[in-house]
Amino acid sequence: MIDDFLVHGLTHVEEVVRKAAAVEIVPRFRQLAAHEIVEKSGPHDLVTVADRLAEEFLTTALTELLPGSVVVGEEAVHADPTTYEAIRGEAPVWIVDPVDGTRQFVHGDPGFCTLVALALGGEVLASWTYAPALDELAVAVRGQGAVLNGEPLRAGSPAAGQVLQVATSHPDYTTPEQKQALLGLRVEGVDPRPCGSAGLEYLAVARGEVDAVAFSWEAAWDHAAGVLLVEEAGGAHLTRAGEPFRITGGNALPFTAARDAATARRVAGLLSGGA
Repeated sequence: MIDDFLVHGLTHVEEVVRKAAAVEIVPRFRQLAAHEIVEKSGPHDLVTVADRLAEEFLTTALTELLPGSVVVGEEAVHADPTTYEAIRGEAPVWIVDPVDGTRQFVHGDPGFCTLVALALGGEVLASWTYAPALDELAVAVRGQGAVLNGEPLRAGSPAAGQVLQVATSHPDYTTPEQKQALLGLRVEGVDPRPCGSAGLEYLAVARGEVDAVAFSWEAAWDHAAGVLLVEEAGGAHLTRAGEPFRITGGNALPFTAARDAATARRVAGLLSGGA
């Protein structure tokens, strides 16, 4: 069933993602009322009516496209953390972040996106990264490459000797140990900066505009789409333990995704205290 869907159903997913944004997100961009914005864990962790309604739209539409599938969405998991376990289950799972970069969305910044990934058995099979305010849609299919607005994406490799541009976790979201690990990037030849929307930072790596990301949290809705996108664009991802990032969890954090394997090894080494 899943193999047939990967052949015949992917364009329908694109249509659903675009429609969710057109119906529930874009009309509210720069139009939110104060009561439509709520803090979750703190002032940097926001949710809006657009997040909730877009996730409901995607949940209904995606499970109709692929009968027997389930959805793990950021807002549903916030309401009931046990729903996250579906990522480790046997059914095909849609991993959804309806508005990645909610803080940017709230402040009228176009740097937000909708992230959807389809996974089975802990492996991401396809992903969609859609930035409606930027009119950009990136799609990756395992073993088939990645495209941005229909054009092939290739991450390439950093030029020899160039300073590596690395987007990192915001300090507000790191433990003392993770802060110490991220300090490993403050060396000559590396220029770390706090990240914006995780999904758009992954897209920047996949298109060769950023050399790597280094993230200290492992919520699958933030990373599932992006790690496949980077991988299919020719990049690589590694945890501090030197292992590929797993959407099922239990990763040695922070981890990195980078334009090529050599850069991933270098960044992972710095995160682990290496030179």
